[in-house]
Amino acid sequence: MKIAIGNDHAGPDYKNAIVQMLQQRGVEVVNYGADSFDSVDYPDFGHKVAKDVEEGKADFGIVICGSGNGIAMTANKHQGVRCALCWTKEIAELARQHNNANVISIPARFTAIPQAVAMVETFLDTDFEGGRHANRVNKIACS
Repeated sequence: MKIAIGNDHAGPDYKNAIVQMLQQRGVEVVNYGADSFDSVDYPDFGHKVAKDVEEGKADFGIVICGSGNGIAMTANKHQGVRCALCWTKEIAELARQHNNANVISIPARFTAIPQAVAMVETFLDTDFEGGRHANRVNKIACS
C-alpha cells in the first residue's frame, strides 16, 4: 500500500506520528507535508496529495490543516477524490463504509494526535460496503 500525506504548518507533529504508525505497518509513504510550524498555504500540499490519488500513484491520501476544511476542499477539487473531514474514529469508519472516501482530512486544531492516529488506522482498516451506497457514491462525481 502507498499513501500520500500532506499538511500545512498546523500539522507537522500529527504527520510525524501518523507516518511513524504507517511505517510500522509496512506502508510506503510519500510526504508532501510541511516539516515546520512556519506559515504555509495548505492548497500547495492538498493538491499534491489529491493528484497522487487521482492519478493512481497512491492508494489513499491523508491531509491535515488547522480546521481540516480548507485542505479537504482543495483535495475534493480533483476528479475521483472523495476526501472526508473526520474528527472521530466513527466518522472515519463511515466515510470508508458508506462514502468510499479515499482521502481523510484531519483537523489538527480540533483533535489530539492519538485520536488522529486512531482515525487513520480505522480509515485504512475499513472497507467500502458497496451495495446501496455504491449508487450514491457514483452520483458524487461531476462529468
